[in-house]
Amino acid sequence: MLVAGFPADAFGTNCYVVATAPGEQCVVVDPGIGVLDRLDALLAEHRLHPAAVLLTHGHLDHTFSVAPVCGARGITAYVHPGDRELLADPAKGLSMDLNQLFGGRLPYTEPEDVAELTDGATLALAGLEIAVDHAPGHTGGSVLFRMPGTGSPWEAEQICLSGDVLFAGSIGRTDLPGGSMPAMVTSLREKVLPLADDTVVLPGHGPATTIGRERVSNPYLIEAGGASPAAPSRGW
Repeated sequence: MLVAGFPADAFGTNCYVVATAPGEQCVVVDPGIGVLDRLDALLAEHRLHPAAVLLTHGHLDHTFSVAPVCGARGITAYVHPGDRELLADPAKGLSMDLNQLFGGRLPYTEPEDVAELTDGATLALAGLEIAVDHAPGHTGGSVLFRMPGTGSPWEAEQICLSGDVLFAGSIGRTDLPGGSMPAMVTSLREKVLPLADDTVVLPGHGPATTIGRERVSNPYLIEAGGASPAAPSRGW
């Protein structure tokens, strides 16, 4: 398996490409703000051909470049129905401060071809089998994407692209429209904690980690069965 990525210049949002091998089709995950040139260079470096775009959730820092990536290649964008409206109107997922920051200054276009993700489904794309877990809390439509990882750079049994559900040492904030700390705690308890310790987590912001590392050090996972600490501020 080939997994590669880079943080966007804006907000450090991680954009990933996943393929069975160089020279094959791939999926693009979370193409954010200002990533087009670097994404094209990464695709060219590994001779990859995008077959679809997967969105871990609908926030603008993860979806901003989805329309040009899909439109240039005639491919589909996949998003959970809980965040579908954010592809049409990203402002619905922003705080007042973020709306003021972006208002009228960043042209955004909705992708033409959008398919909705289903909890528990397995997508067959680019030769990959990708499991979908609905994990609301950061947004109503946040998901985890899981796939076998043997042969990846980490030699892991499983890889989890966690979006802004889980970070190294933290979790995504829950105070934006559509966010919910109770829902996040449920997602951590029912969707994240059951994963194997050697699962490599590729988050929406920050460095890779593992479930085993987070299980013993991440305060939000440790407390997922009870009261959570104060709402985190990473991601948006």
